[in-house]
Amino acid sequence: MRDSANVNNSNGKSAESDADLIRRARAGDRLAEEALVTRHYRNVYNLAYRLTRNPDEAHDITQEAFIRVHNALPNFRGDANFTTWIFRIVRNVFLDERKKQRVRQHSSLEDMVELEDSQVSRQIEDPRPGPDWTVERQEVSAIVHEAVLELPELPRLMIALYHFQHRSYEEIAEILELPIGTVKSRLNRARLALKNKLACDRELLES
Repeated sequence: MRDSANVNNSNGKSAESDADLIRRARAGDRLAEEALVTRHYRNVYNLAYRLTRNPDEAHDITQEAFIRVHNALPNFRGDANFTTWIFRIVRNVFLDERKKQRVRQHSSLEDMVELEDSQVSRQIEDPRPGPDWTVERQEVSAIVHEAVLELPELPRLMIALYHFQHRSYEEIAEILELPIGTVKSRLNRARLALKNKLACDRELLES
């Protein structure tokens, strides 16, 4: 698992594990809870941003997620690791926000409802920045990210978790509460969907 277990601090001493901080936070230690938030804030925000590509929305999702963490922490028993649990909360916040948007935008979001049934799927080759990163590669990345935003919520979540957060099939299955076989098959269909979706940009993508 990828939780921050015992991490060395700047003084060379072993920092407290998530499990230790959780025990203290559940006992009412606010400093321990703040330490958990600090440790996991960046991953939570990054996932929220990958799902929305909007800094304000990502901030709102992150804030709401940590409010829910605070409220639910007394009931956290450690059946899942903390990162898996908190990503599950981000999933729920994101889906709740999308439902609210549907209420405000009936007509445009009807298309997305159709996609949920027909496009169980999605994408992606995530070109990672490197020394030879070029404008062309950046254009590819922008095209792919725009395609991700056009996906229904569940496919978008799976893409963000697998390709951007680098979660394993097992972790994604746990976060989304789906069978691992379903996760694997949908990711495969996602790649095919991406290939078809971006067919008009094939020359750029293959360059």
